[in-house]
Amino acid sequence: MGKKKQQVSDDLWGQGAGAIGGLAVVFGILAAIKDKLGLSWPATVLLTAGVLVGLGYAAWRLRSSLVRLLHGTPQPAAAAVQKEAPAASLDGEQAGAELLPAHPELTAALRTAGVIGSEQVIRADQVTIAPVQTGDLYDFLVPKGRTYEDVEKRLGAVAGMFGVTRLHMTLERSRDNERRVKLLKLHEPPFTRPFPAPTRQEIEAFAGVPLGHDVTGQLAGVPTFDKASLLVAGMTQMGKTTLVNGLITCLLIAYGEFELYLLDGKFCGLTRFEPYATRYESSDDPAVFWDMVQELNQRSDERYAQITEAIRNRQTPPKFKPVIFIVDEAADFFASGATNEEKDQAKQIAEDTRSLVAKSLESGISTVLMTQRPSTNAIPVMVRDQFLYRMCLYVASAGTAKVALGDTYFETVAPINPVLLDPDIKGQAVLFAKGRSTLIRGFNFEDKFIWDVVDERVAKRMESLPEETPLRQAIELMRAKGVEFMTTPDMAPALGILEDDPVKRGKKLNELLGGPPTYKNSQGRGYRLADLTAFAMSGS
Repeated sequence: MGKKKQQVSDDLWGQGAGAIGGLAVVFGILAAIKDKLGLSWPATVLLTAGVLVGLGYAAWRLRSSLVRLLHGTPQPAAAAVQKEAPAASLDGEQAGAELLPAHPELTAALRTAGVIGSEQVIRADQVTIAPVQTGDLYDFLVPKGRTYEDVEKRLGAVAGMFGVTRLHMTLERSRDNERRVKLLKLHEPPFTRPFPAPTRQEIEAFAGVPLGHDVTGQLAGVPTFDKASLLVAGMTQMGKTTLVNGLITCLLIAYGEFELYLLDGKFCGLTRFEPYATRYESSDDPAVFWDMVQELNQRSDERYAQITEAIRNRQTPPKFKPVIFIVDEAADFFASGATNEEKDQAKQIAEDTRSLVAKSLESGISTVLMTQRPSTNAIPVMVRDQFLYRMCLYVASAGTAKVALGDTYFETVAPINPVLLDPDIKGQAVLFAKGRSTLIRGFNFEDKFIWDVVDERVAKRMESLPEETPLRQAIELMRAKGVEFMTTPDMAPALGILEDDPVKRGKKLNELLGGPPTYKNSQGRGYRLADLTAFAMSGS
């Protein structure tokens, strides 16, 4: 222990002596520099220190360069660039994005809306802005790692960044690139100026069934009514009946041969199409609705029986003529009375309607229900849940919109809130089909256009009927006389029935005609032209 202490003491004395000698040498050198240059002591010290630091840095740089040369180590500056380049942009096409011009408007809007990350940009060279009839169309690419769905999910927030409402914005996806977005921003609220009704040629050229114009003036609708049904809801005087009149007109023009069942709860809203309808009723009686539902369910069962038999025999299932059942003011028919009997009837009507909407699609029977009371209890949930297509006109609350469009509608991609629609613009509606929302405005055809379409389709149907049947003879007889109703005593002799007994005469005439429905009014019992025409054109 004593030897170690002695050694430490000797080391300290040696280091101290060396330090004193070093300082003496330094002061000697500084004194020589001071005398040589004629500087003051402070200036001499600073100058000497600066020279020594510079020489040390130069020696370090020389040593580092020799080491990199011998071992192939990359330059620090290059390594820094490689390290920072990915952080500049997540888009591989935008390596060194700080050197590429970003589109200021879209980049700022999409960053703030949360569509792209704060480090990502919309490249200006990948953006085109084209003026269209109603606004500006932005066509651009989002960065890699993002798709058009990122924009679609936050379309409301994006609209806010552009200083407009969600109704001013529409988005169209590209068919060749998931990152390409076509974003339309309207100059003014949608449908501020009405679009002209489409021509026959435009309706026939549409790929599906048009229901109205979209915000750009293009036709919009559904691809088909085969295996699909439609629920239309909205407050009173919002244009539901006019919209559905346009739908039926388009069906008559472009949908081919189909049967039409109409129940007019407004008594005159669907009257224009009575001549073509297989069955037309104007009533608000639930019993009438129930009878039509039961008739169609029976037809559906018969068609399914034919399908089953064909499959058992290893044959191709038959193709049936489509049937479309349209009901105006449907909520009236589900209302329940106070008595137990009325409540039981309401339950059975709801169950039969659910069966019709849910089970008849495969047999070619589709249903369109309209209601001006889209409240929770207006149309039973078990019926509402069966509709593939939904349409909602202006309503007063988001809760009411959910009744029409579905409880989870506002969780879908890019929903449009019907509460935001302008109630002063009739016929506006949110169409929800195939998981997509489209803002449309229904067609408002002139009466003459509708009547011409109906007359043309009725005439074509009549041409397809066998010429020599008694039923066709009866129809042509009534048309020749220009009457809508003819009694049995007047019609029977013209068809060769000379029976004197009224009961036998009526029975023979009905059998000769094939069993069409009869009608009784103040003139007596007989046949209506519309009933005979519908019966002649009906089929399984």
